[in-house]
Amino acid sequence: MSIVSVFPLDTVTLVLFGVLTIILLVYFNTGSKSHGIVNFPPGPAPLPVIGNLHMLDLKKLHKSLMELSEKYGTVFSIKLGPRKVVVLTGYEAVKDALVNHAEEFGERARIPIFELFSKGNGIIFGHGESWKQMRRFTLTTLRDFGMGKKTIEDKIIEETDFLIKMIDSYKGQPFNPTIKLNAAVANIICSIVLGDRFDYEDETFISLVKRVNENIQLAGSTMVQMYNAFPFLGFLPGYLSQLFSNSQQNIAFFKNLFNENYREPNVNDLRSFIEAFVLRQQQESDNPNSYFHENNLTYTTTNLFAAGMESTSTTIRWGMLLMMKYPEIQRKVHEEIISVIGSERSPRAEDRKNLSYADAVIHEIQRFGDILPLNVTHETTVDLNFKGFFIPKGTHVIPLLSSVLYDKTQWEKPNEFNPSHFLDAEGKFVKRDAFMPFSAGRRACVGETLAKMELFLFFTALIQKFKFQVPPNVIELGLESGVGLTSSPKYPYVCAVRR
Repeated sequence: MSIVSVFPLDTVTLVLFGVLTIILLVYFNTGSKSHGIVNFPPGPAPLPVIGNLHMLDLKKLHKSLMELSEKYGTVFSIKLGPRKVVVLTGYEAVKDALVNHAEEFGERARIPIFELFSKGNGIIFGHGESWKQMRRFTLTTLRDFGMGKKTIEDKIIEETDFLIKMIDSYKGQPFNPTIKLNAAVANIICSIVLGDRFDYEDETFISLVKRVNENIQLAGSTMVQMYNAFPFLGFLPGYLSQLFSNSQQNIAFFKNLFNENYREPNVNDLRSFIEAFVLRQQQESDNPNSYFHENNLTYTTTNLFAAGMESTSTTIRWGMLLMMKYPEIQRKVHEEIISVIGSERSPRAEDRKNLSYADAVIHEIQRFGDILPLNVTHETTVDLNFKGFFIPKGTHVIPLLSSVLYDKTQWEKPNEFNPSHFLDAEGKFVKRDAFMPFSAGRRACVGETLAKMELFLFFTALIQKFKFQVPPNVIELGLESGVGLTSSPKYPYVCAVRR
């Protein structure tokens, strides 16, 4: 019995049915090789509509991509819904793309969730000339306000004192440090961006910090990943509406600050990034094409706040967890700090050169913690041939940082927490080319210098004053990461006993 006898079909419908069948056959036969583009990077065969989503763990996408690279190589492709995406894995491929081909891979991909909220403004998700001007201005202004200098070092040391007092208040009992650590690190970027810090008990400030923290977790959820693949799902209730609500409240927070405190900057006494931006905005008020407008002010400020808070505070949380997990390593860090600095004086940036083991431990925390495993997706600016493959202009590209920090060809024991990765035979600190937690090239983190100073000063001060211990009721301390845009410790509690 034929399909025609069951379902009477006219000639046009039969022809369309036949054409669709041929298209699907061609689709499946070519999908595993090139997605229909000649010499496109290879990858697994996609299904119609959903692409390769059925074979990916969207909560831990970086791990799925690492597994695929074992089969398809360091340059391969997948389909996230209808979108073709090229994935770069391993130190050599990622460095070659971001550093040696910085211009070709230098655009930020237009990811639906981030386009919805930032609309191409700011420095993380900005595009084209707008992004170039915002990045250039931001780097210059951050340096003017002390990034990498003694002025900001003093503010970090002052903030460590507030943090130590807060941790002291728990008297060695288990507590979740997430929000308070976020607040402490956020205060450093606030001192630059806003010209002031907030008290840890300031409800408005803590609400802002909590919303940013929640959004970073939600942005890595399966539902948001599905929205990025199929933006028409935006009508569904849930995570997306919460993300949007949080973002709108954060934007309102900063706009209120702008209007109340920063509208009349003193050209001879600029106190903050915002005032410097507003002054530049006034200077270009006659230019209708100026990129120094309200949206760029709002989103650049929120970008700096969120990025400046999240990566550093999450790294410190990993540091606390790993010191509890490996008490012998913690003991060696503490002994070195006491022998070089003592127990009273606050650590300073200049001490780093004499604290090789502590410095190695901090770097290994960053490597092992793998804070931004997927990086932030890039986009090609031109058609190009790369590593023997053709990648068209406008292709989304994931330079997988996780694959660099865990590259078997670059690290002796990539899956272990091993500070020796950053020590030579004499116990001196050594740099490693494959240490790339801040990404590289044109889109590397603008606050890298600040983050390095924060990590060193916060971590050494905390180990100097506290012994981090596993809470009494925990039998085996796990090192799993939670779901989110960044990779943060799943286990939240610490015990900090005053030394």
